[in-house]
Amino acid sequence: MAKRKQPKFYKTKAIEPKWEPGEKLTGEQYSRRMHAAQEHYRMDFKTDAYKKWIIEYVKKSDKWKDHLKTISKCPDREFRSSLGGLCRLANVGCPDFYEPYAEYWRGLAGTMGEVTPRSETIDKWLQELVDIGSTIKKTEQKKKEDEEKKGKVYKPSIKERIHDQACLQSEAIEDWLEKWQTDVNKFKPDEFKFARHFSSTKVTQAHARVLLSWYEPMATELHELLNPPTKSELNRMTEQEKDHVDQLVEGYKIYDKKDIKKLYDAYGNLIGALNVVIEASKANRKTRKRAPKSKEKLVQKLKFKPTDDKFHLASINPIDVIGCNELWVFNTKTRKIGKYVASNVDPLGQEREGSGLSVKGTTITGFKESQSIQKTIRKPDEKLKEFHSAGKIKLRSFLEDINAVEIKLNGRINSETILLKAVR
Repeated sequence: MAKRKQPKFYKTKAIEPKWEPGEKLTGEQYSRRMHAAQEHYRMDFKTDAYKKWIIEYVKKSDKWKDHLKTISKCPDREFRSSLGGLCRLANVGCPDFYEPYAEYWRGLAGTMGEVTPRSETIDKWLQELVDIGSTIKKTEQKKKEDEEKKGKVYKPSIKERIHDQACLQSEAIEDWLEKWQTDVNKFKPDEFKFARHFSSTKVTQAHARVLLSWYEPMATELHELLNPPTKSELNRMTEQEKDHVDQLVEGYKIYDKKDIKKLYDAYGNLIGALNVVIEASKANRKTRKRAPKSKEKLVQKLKFKPTDDKFHLASINPIDVIGCNELWVFNTKTRKIGKYVASNVDPLGQEREGSGLSVKGTTITGFKESQSIQKTIRKPDEKLKEFHSAGKIKLRSFLEDINAVEIKLNGRINSETILLKAVR
């Protein structure tokens, strides 16, 4: 069974040359641009991207589209960078045959033969894939027939099904991200309706985790690009790290900072929406061991905000508040983040009676007033991202590092409050 792979925005390190319809290039300009693109494809992409580009070319080709299923049967190692790069050039509008380039080629010293249309080379290699795929197809068919005779039919694993479903769910997202490259001025980072898309395509937390693994690397690179290292940081870098920074800057030099910020914000919205799906699933997940009825009754009247799309947040299961040593909360309206500290800490997590925090109606109880404080955060997106990535040690000084006035918590939880984290 052929596996679908990660989308084209996965681990991109540079920007490919553009091909404008009707653009007048000299033979040398065409040669430089084409070879720069091929080198970019060879160095910055892997087999999954080559396979995707080849499949895209086949889908659009009247000559080869009927062989799509056969070609898809080929193992990943057969989708080489040379063919993938040629298909990508065709997909993005590079002319199949450019006469000024042919003339330029004839004038170069040491060249042999004539320049031919790129499609002729593609056709030759696609035929090889068809031959390989046909052999595999016959083998699979025989295996299937043999298994059916034995009462066994191949079933894809759960992991394979999740992967394939995630690929289908990413198609609309990919089309949206593609708009940034085609027309950056019209691209809107907040245009995509993630909640509606995730609902219609039935994205679960399992799908969200797969999608997150594809898109987070690109978001990380854009963050590095928008926050370049200082001179002192550069001095501490290895040559390899410095080279990575240089490549990153070179790859995006044709774009303004505001355009790059657009793409970064788009990825931020996407990743935030995926995290909401994951966190919401955690909160609604049924525990293997049935929670005591007393805990369920304690929190049944607690008013809190389950999810917040603006800050990409989801509350924990309120049952987790009962007996915890610390509870972190965030008010989406006032932008205040706070921490409740239990007056009677249970360090061993034995759930001793009277230890940890509890709930009465809509109020948190059992907290130490002198240590339970909140502060207003000026840049909530940045600080909340820092909060989610912080470990236990970092959380100890998280509030101290916020330059704002301390305000004591009163225990009241309302419909604007996100239950961020419960620490035991």
